[in-house]
Amino acid sequence: MSINQDIDLSYHWMPFTANRDFKKDPRMVVKGEGVYYWSHDGRQILDGSSGLFCCAAGHSRTEIAEAVAEQLKELAYVPPFQIGQPLSFQLAERVAKLTPDGLDHVFFVNSGSESVDTAMKIALAYHYARGEGTRQRFVSRERSYHGVNFGGVALSGMVKNRQIFGVAGPAVAHMRHTWLEENRFARDQPEHGAELANDLERIIQNFGADTIAACFVEPVAGSTGCLIPPKGYLERLREICDEYGVLLVFDEVICGFGRLGAPFGAQAFGVVPDMMTMAKALTNAAQPMGAVAVHDRVYNAIMGASPEDAIELFHGYTYSGHPGACAAGLATLDIYERENLFERGAELAPYFQDAIFSLQDLPQVMDIRGYGMMAGIDVKPAAAPGTRGPAVQKALYKAGLHVKFTGDAGIVAPPLVSEKDHIDRMISLLRQEISKID
Repeated sequence: MSINQDIDLSYHWMPFTANRDFKKDPRMVVKGEGVYYWSHDGRQILDGSSGLFCCAAGHSRTEIAEAVAEQLKELAYVPPFQIGQPLSFQLAERVAKLTPDGLDHVFFVNSGSESVDTAMKIALAYHYARGEGTRQRFVSRERSYHGVNFGGVALSGMVKNRQIFGVAGPAVAHMRHTWLEENRFARDQPEHGAELANDLERIIQNFGADTIAACFVEPVAGSTGCLIPPKGYLERLREICDEYGVLLVFDEVICGFGRLGAPFGAQAFGVVPDMMTMAKALTNAAQPMGAVAVHDRVYNAIMGASPEDAIELFHGYTYSGHPGACAAGLATLDIYERENLFERGAELAPYFQDAIFSLQDLPQVMDIRGYGMMAGIDVKPAAAPGTRGPAVQKALYKAGLHVKFTGDAGIVAPPLVSEKDHIDRMISLLRQEISKID
């Protein structure tokens, strides 16, 4: 496939991409199967980041494609307002069986960004229903990522995602992030930093508990480079939220569906939130879809505040619970269950973590963090911080490995169908290319 002759690259404005740089040297993928991509020039590329942490069951699963195709031929669309279709109810039940006890109500959206904004609106609706409509402020963390809609941008703590978009969106106060120098090269949950959770209490006391709606955190901060919660940190957040009547929301868009050795991060760390957002691996990325799992008490409060025949929550999307996406979700959950992929990921995780931490001898590696089937590698920055990572990502791609970098942090998250030899190859290529850093 000749990119320059057959495709005019000038029309597509690519997301989160250095467009001019890309179009000088396109990195085009034309096929995916299992744990591999194939480039337009016929090279096989091992996928070390499950696409964007979403293809947990590997690429181009025929079972999912066939389920979607059959559904689209039978029923391609139903307006989700005031009319239903069976698959959305079936998928909601399947998802609820995977979430912690009590998070039994599932609201479908089309992306992780929409799931975050939906959870924010549900939090406001919950407090309004209870006569506490003054709770309008949210709390999040530095170095967090919660999508790109205005609500999620306000929550997020990554400066480049925020600085040119003004102050639009809800009021948000940010806790400190959990990366500490003394935790460098700590495997699994680090020992230091649980006290950072007390930032939440200080914010509550500063603004007043009656103004705080919810605290949003990723169980493991993903896009910023896999920041693992210190021991006791999430437990302390839960205690503070309970004490002051603040909802605790886990953003599980990356952590969910077996990535951390359990269905969700909530189970991996033994802390139950009031809501959970999810997307990505919900459909193995075969169709755009996200969801919010809501605790019974939150759902019941909102339901109980409206008359029996009235709309309880004035929110939704044209494609909420789309039949094709639901078919993809059901087929994906079937694969997870049939192939025991959550258990398989948990079994492979120690080997993966051993392999990743073997890179700490490289002088170009500044830190490694990891949990389950996910790890972050900080590489030595160039003169301008944040520019080294993209260069390493491009070099890895040319060498035959895809790994997502955010700034100078690479996030390695292999598909759960990976084998040990795939892990070995990933590490070999990482060592090869990182070693070339001056």
